[in-house]
Amino acid sequence: QVQLVESGGGLVQPGGSLRLSCAASGSMVSIYNMGWYRQAPGKQRELVARIFSGGSRNYADSVKDRFSISRDNAKNTVYLQMNSLKPEDTAVYYCNAIFMGGSSWGQGTQVTVSS
Repeated sequence: QVQLVESGGGLVQPGGSLRLSCAASGSMVSIYNMGWYRQAPGKQRELVARIFSGGSRNYADSVKDRFSISRDNAKNTVYLQMNSLKPEDTAVYYCNAIFMGGSSWGQGTQVTVSS
């Protein structure tokens, strides 16, 4: 099993930046990939970005060129650097890990983009 804890959310003005962190613990060897999802009020949870064990990444079209996912294997942590934030990026952001036998979710961290 893998446990995930997110941090780094908050209130930011349009055009600003935030960096989210997701610290993983447990059976790290079995993780295939990790990603960030978000869910805005009244909307379905959607994929924002994912990083695979080989290092490849993919992004939602709405965040390409603004967001960047990375990982620090020594710290068992995945990051989401969010730049040029827009009000429509407001949502609860969740970390997800897919591993042998299942998947895990973090508790979520709120990101609010507002002036």
